[in-house]
Amino acid sequence: MVVTDAGEARGYRPSATMPFVAEFRRQASRRRTQLALGFMVLLPLIILIAFQFDSGDDDNGRNEFASLVELATSGGLNFTLFSIFVSASFLLVVVVALFCGDTVASEASWGSLRYLLAIPVPRARLLTVKLVVALAYSGLALLLLAGTALLAGTLRYGWSPLRSTVAAELEPTEGLLRLVAVLGYLAVVLLVVAGLAFLLSVITDAALGAVGGAVLLWILSSILDQITALGALRDFLPTHFSTAWLGLLSTPVQTDDVVRGCISAISYATLFWGLAFWRFTRKDITS
Repeated sequence: MVVTDAGEARGYRPSATMPFVAEFRRQASRRRTQLALGFMVLLPLIILIAFQFDSGDDDNGRNEFASLVELATSGGLNFTLFSIFVSASFLLVVVVALFCGDTVASEASWGSLRYLLAIPVPRARLLTVKLVVALAYSGLALLLLAGTALLAGTLRYGWSPLRSTVAAELEPTEGLLRLVAVLGYLAVVLLVVAGLAFLLSVITDAALGAVGGAVLLWILSSILDQITALGALRDFLPTHFSTAWLGLLSTPVQTDDVVRGCISAISYATLFWGLAFWRFTRKDITS
């Protein structure tokens, strides 16, 4: 091995270590990735089958989802909207926390993290690749959920205008654009979960603790957001604008809370990721 004056092996390039494609394929081979993505495809199909066996005898008037349930079978776009609605508050949070919270902590629990750094892979490079891959799979999960719902719903219920309780009827093309905007906003909001789970993954060697901690903190924030006595303090909670995507379905479109939600989510995510990089570059890796 030829060593340069700087003490590095000749031809060694930090940016060439741990390629994104290699890490993407490695994560694709993991059972949790396959199960999570598979469930994103399976969920809309389960909902579709459930609607087929719905006798219509249940009193849905007491259910806050009643209006969307009634509209869900009126077209593929409405079925997609319903699938997103029932998944956004918890399921997608869990999936994103799983991909981002398991990424570093699992390596530590397996005892392979120190060997990755000994290749040597720069710590910042390792974290960057891990984070980008986790975000890529999180985005893929969101697209699989919406794409499967749209395909299955359209084949079963047809290509019809988008209807909701907060908007006039929207033509299919415009309705599709509104759904794309909704998905984009949800992706931004879920960056908070991704950042928090990633930070916890760096702090702890227990992947379950990182995933569960991120989900529990998100639920805690949602509970606090329901306490009106907190007043304006609720505006600073990461979940306060999590449902602002409903404004994208209204007529006319309401974007004030959407903008605030984007600013809040990006700010929190940047803070969490910054703390994660700061902590990991100073952490003693013993596992």
